[in-house]
Amino acid sequence: MSLRLRLLLTLAPLFIIGLAAADAGTYAAVQNTLVQGVDQQLVSIEPGVTSVLLGHGPQQGPDGYGQGYAFPAGTYGELIDGNSSKVLAVGYLYGGSLASSASHPVFPSDIAKRSGQTLTVSGNGSWHAYRVSVTPVANDQIPNLAAVVAVPLDGVDGVDGTLSTLLLFEIAISSGITVLVLLATFFLVRRGMRPLERMGATARTIAATGLGSRVSPSTEKTEVGRLGLALNEMLGQIERAFAEREVVEQRLRHFVSDASHELRTPLTSMRGYAELLQRNPDMSRDDVLLAVRRIEDETRRMGLLVDDLLLLARLDQRRPLDRAPVDLTSMINDAVSDARAADPGRNVIARIAAPMVVTGDDLRLRQAVANLVRNALVHTPAGSPVEVTLQSENAHAAIDVIDHGPGVPETQRQRIFERFHRADPLRSRDQGGSGLGLSIAAAVVNAHGGRISVDDTPGGGATFRIELPVG
Repeated sequence: MSLRLRLLLTLAPLFIIGLAAADAGTYAAVQNTLVQGVDQQLVSIEPGVTSVLLGHGPQQGPDGYGQGYAFPAGTYGELIDGNSSKVLAVGYLYGGSLASSASHPVFPSDIAKRSGQTLTVSGNGSWHAYRVSVTPVANDQIPNLAAVVAVPLDGVDGVDGTLSTLLLFEIAISSGITVLVLLATFFLVRRGMRPLERMGATARTIAATGLGSRVSPSTEKTEVGRLGLALNEMLGQIERAFAEREVVEQRLRHFVSDASHELRTPLTSMRGYAELLQRNPDMSRDDVLLAVRRIEDETRRMGLLVDDLLLLARLDQRRPLDRAPVDLTSMINDAVSDARAADPGRNVIARIAAPMVVTGDDLRLRQAVANLVRNALVHTPAGSPVEVTLQSENAHAAIDVIDHGPGVPETQRQRIFERFHRADPLRSRDQGGSGLGLSIAAAVVNAHGGRISVDDTPGGGATFRIELPVG
């Protein structure tokens, strides 16, 4: 069942019930007013009716009924002895005097005991309903005398006629209003549902062509507009998620390709030396030792590459690192000493503004700093100085590895920390490594809640900075 039909099936009965309740209330109010008017009329004509029934002739009542005035059409009266319930006088009154008629009310058997009451009874003949009042009459001869006066309710000008006319008008008017309201509701609901229909059409278009389209309306002014805003925001997030997934998948493909390429080189070398040993069993001892040594070197190189890949995988999985105080002063001095030992002809200097301690994994932080220092030694001309500094900035420990080489081009800075990325593709792997050093440093720093960046060194060169939170 459509939402439009459900709204109509919900709103239409509610409107009809409300309209019927209003008509019933109007009918009851008009009926009560008319009956009260008849009751007042009964009070007005009762003295005249009683006078006529007692044979005294017409007597003017409070509202002028009596002599010179006609009683309401169909007025009927009785005098009843309240003790014996005997009817003493009865008559149909017309024109201020008694007349004859076949129409009369049907009183209950205990009418004489209802002195002071007003009630509605049925009738015989031309009148089908009467309004009756029972009034005590002061009489010396009959102490408990009661006058029963009845006025018909039906007829063209009576209460029932007025109510019947009112009922017909209510049925006709309510039916017309109901039809008009249902038609108006149908068109209004149809118009109100058009934005949702457009959203549905746009959604089908998006499903068929892509996430580039957006639904309308999209505004804060209406509920449908706010739904459009929410849908557009959701579509934007989905589109960004797909784009990010595409980028991740592309990087993953590059990573797998690069990793396979890096592993294939040592494997090819190992396979070549193994086949050489197998085909030449009469090789000299020196040649055999050379082949074994090269296989061992390639095995060691491949093991280091696998260890680096495992380390990156663990960091990507956010596995917990050791958390202990790390003395950055000692770590930097050790990194500088190692660099001097690896390249004795290089001037490697440590500049420490103040001793600092951070909380983290000492082994991984040492590896990150060592990778940056090694990167400076490999990618700068022989003999150019390298500086490692430590200072405090904005509640962070800032470690700078400064070189005076060719620097890092602006176009390479966004990708220099990617895995297997080389700023110089022509550099051999023996000179430039596997391309994982900077990516490992970035992953370690990020795992410690820090930040790594690269900038130009004044006068030429590159400055790699590690910022770690203190505490």
